[in-house]
Amino acid sequence: MPDEPTFLTPAAHEKMQEELEQLKTAGRREIEERIAEARSHGDLRENADYDAAKNDQGLMEARIRKLEHLLNTSEVRAVTVTGQVEVGCVVTVADSDGDELDYFVAPQENKVPGLLLASPSSPMGEALLGAAVGEVVSYSAPGGTFQVTVKAVRPYDG
Repeated sequence: MPDEPTFLTPAAHEKMQEELEQLKTAGRREIEERIAEARSHGDLRENADYDAAKNDQGLMEARIRKLEHLLNTSEVRAVTVTGQVEVGCVVTVADSDGDELDYFVAPQENKVPGLLLASPSSPMGEALLGAAVGEVVSYSAPGGTFQVTVKAVRPYDG
């Protein structure tokens, strides 16, 4: 079964492209320099600097592969105003105490500072999808069953 495309905002897509470019250029050069420096210290069998540099290289190459996969299989689009919560929207909800919070409904790859994230695969995110302003949605989470009221829905404009 092929992977479903991951929704990315244009801003998240651009950020990932920039990170990938940085890792493939400056990141690789930096790791190569660290490995060369560690090799110059002698015996590789007992060289902690060499082991650490090789480990970091492996982690960086794994991140490069993950970014390439996400960028090649993602669906990049801006969200339009439909009046309902959909992936890519910022939704304002009020909890049972009346406290209002803004959530960005999107996969974790779209995380932005200053906005709480409600992944579409999370209990809350799943419950919010398709809801309109004024609707009360409930969802079950490890802490119990919760209800929130949708107060506003707008496209993410970051």
